[in-house]
Amino acid sequence: MRISTKGRYSLEALLYMALLPTGEYTSTRVIAENTGISEGYLEQLFIPLRKAGIVQGFRGPQGGYVPGRDPDKITAGDILRAVEGSLEPVECISVNACPLRDTCGSRQTWVELYDEISACVDSLTLQDLVRAYQTMDQVEYTI
Repeated sequence: MRISTKGRYSLEALLYMALLPTGEYTSTRVIAENTGISEGYLEQLFIPLRKAGIVQGFRGPQGGYVPGRDPDKITAGDILRAVEGSLEPVECISVNACPLRDTCGSRQTWVELYDEISACVDSLTLQDLVRAYQTMDQVEYTI
């Protein structure tokens, strides 16, 4: 399974927002300038993130975006599913998606893989990402 740029960039944008002071709004332009992600791409990513309640947007001169919930209530799984869709590694896991589901020798492997992926991304919150970022070694390199 591969997470696309939609998933990676959504996590990066939400992490940027979560690192701001609580309640501080930011624009896609500012996020783009600070993360290197295209502003147009961010605007497209924020559509499903808004629908899922992961980000909130406000119009006006003081408007912008904020996380839709506390960072400890948003999981990586929430973010990834909002922009990527299902995290199932193969389609046959879906209910009634495969006519061979009852006799397939490898289906259980895919179910177990999906369960592990889900458990991992659902246990990791945006606040966990903030903590990990804040503890990174912030060494400056000068040439």
